[in-house]
Amino acid sequence: MKLYSGPLSLFSAKVRIALEEKGLEHELVQVGWSRVAAYQPHHPDVVALHPKRQVPVLVDGDVVVCDSTLICEYLEERHPAPALFPTGVVERARCRTQEWTADEVWFPHLWTLIAARVYGSGSEDEVPDAVRALQAHVRELERGLGTRDYFCGPFTVADIGSFVFLSTAIALGCPLPDDAPRVAAWCGRVAARRAVALVMQDVNAAAARLLQ
Repeated sequence: MKLYSGPLSLFSAKVRIALEEKGLEHELVQVGWSRVAAYQPHHPDVVALHPKRQVPVLVDGDVVVCDSTLICEYLEERHPAPALFPTGVVERARCRTQEWTADEVWFPHLWTLIAARVYGSGSEDEVPDAVRALQAHVRELERGLGTRDYFCGPFTVADIGSFVFLSTAIALGCPLPDDAPRVAAWCGRVAARRAVALVMQDVNAAAARLLQ
């Protein structure tokens, strides 16, 4: 099994955490990145494998899977234990909805912070609105967590995607609101997991190296 990943790709980080949680041996291929050119020129394997020329890309024998969500679903079906999706239909839908929300609703606001504070291509004037939007989503997550340790009770892909994006937002200057103590405790629990710590430490080390 081989994963084409970007050193600073948060979507790749999601898949890497899933692979580590499941204890799956894999070859990690980190494609090139620079602050000026980002991921261009694209890795030739990624160009050949992915119509959108993006990471992550998983190659498992003759099977090629693109997109972090699809890869996580493939891994769950191919290697169901330990589970990263709930067992019930309703809870699986809830899990998928939160993972989708992190990808499609949270990430555009996070990208505003990344564009302004990592690439320097965005406007700092847009950051306050993005921070307010992200903090509003944190409050929604606070209500969604309820008394659960993780979003669906057991640890799932909903926690992985949400944490990867939220922890990055925090690092880029979006503090957790004071009225989200459950989210703060959840962040601590997720960050303490071996797989999460391993991958995020690697991402943070790459950021320190590439963004200096």
